[in-house]
Amino acid sequence: MTKRTITLERTFEASIEDVWALWTTKEGLESWWGPVGFSTTVRQIDLRVGGELRYAMTATAPAQVDFMKKAGMPLTTEQRVRYRAVDPYRRLAYTSLADFIPGVTPYDVATLVELHPNAQGVRMVVTIDAMHDEPWTQRAVAGWESQLGRLIKLLAERPRVTGR
Repeated sequence: MTKRTITLERTFEASIEDVWALWTTKEGLESWWGPVGFSTTVRQIDLRVGGELRYAMTATAPAQVDFMKKAGMPLTTEQRVRYRAVDPYRRLAYTSLADFIPGVTPYDVATLVELHPNAQGVRMVVTIDAMHDEPWTQRAVAGWESQLGRLIKLLAERPRVTGR
């Protein structure tokens, strides 16, 4: 059975080095990872095929805290990502376990991040698996849209560095 996927695309006026670092370092991920109203603490990052990213995501804003409580979910969730592909400055693929949804058997969710340098900076294409149902897929897409908004803002505030 082929799983449905969703593709999100953004172009950043940034260097490929900056974008890659924001996806692959503790400091980078902690600066933008997670939807608005959440903070992320990276516990471990082992950037290699078969390596893991372990992080905690915590609801910090009142609306997100309220949603988590009403949904019967903890304010902090520990997440583990297993890297399936690491092609520096070009591609990251990983799988994470959706084990935080009340009443739903945990399942794997795949993500593919592709980076394409161009005249404007970097075109990024993120392909994610759909979730188990439409409401959770919509929540996942909204979360990605929110965190990509954080990434856009962060990159816009940084001085552009070129050359690898």
